[in-house]
Amino acid sequence: MLIYDLRTLTFNSMKTTIFSLLICICLQQLMVPVNTDGTLEIIVEKKVKELLANRDNYAPTVKKTLSCTSVKSMNRWASCPAGMTATGCACGFACGSWEIQNENTCSCLCLLIDWTTARCCQLS
Repeated sequence: MLIYDLRTLTFNSMKTTIFSLLICICLQQLMVPVNTDGTLEIIVEKKVKELLANRDNYAPTVKKTLSCTSVKSMNRWASCPAGMTATGCACGFACGSWEIQNENTCSCLCLLIDWTTARCCQLS
């Protein structure tokens, strides 16, 4: 009888420990800071500008410039101005699921969305 009680006590203790560890892991994931300022788009934009500036180490006959802007809307879609192309999207409520439609419109695919931002660029 004593052995059975010790086994039950040990098993319950292990369940509690594992459950506690899972809760700690989940809480750690929630504490990771999220940056919605579009830092990835800014890094890509800078890299593209560098590549255009140093293309084959010679001065191009026609100077190309890359201009980008962000367009924010308070719904599921954000569209770029005429002549600009969407290069990335960001969605509210930590939604990471989006797509670019017709090369100029960002569409967030999550159910709950309070805002959408499109990163719009133009090479001229």
